[in-house]
Amino acid sequence: MGIIEIEGMKFYAYHGHFTAEQIVGNNFEVYVRLETECDKAAESDNLEDALNYQAVYETIKEAMQIKSALLENVSKRMLDGLYEKFPVIKKATIKISKMNPPMGGEMERVSVTMER
Repeated sequence: MGIIEIEGMKFYAYHGHFTAEQIVGNNFEVYVRLETECDKAAESDNLEDALNYQAVYETIKEAMQIKSALLENVSKRMLDGLYEKFPVIKKATIKISKMNPPMGGEMERVSVTMER
């Protein structure tokens, strides 16, 4: 078993409860941690035997492009897409952070983490 992490994926998207958030948008950062079998790829050194990181990124990017009121909904969409496209995943963790959220105070980010 191995762990693949993709960190610091940055997106500009239109997620949020407030109408203004869905019009103006905001910066988001995504982290994904995937547990999968890596032995075959380690032996063969062949991309065909590995979980393709580029395809994982594209799956996350697609999910980020669909507006949602809640980060929980975006996270679920990402998890659903990852498990649908990559049955070799044993466990996945997604963390989505909204940077400088409009919550009436100064804060760097608010994050939602979900795993399956």
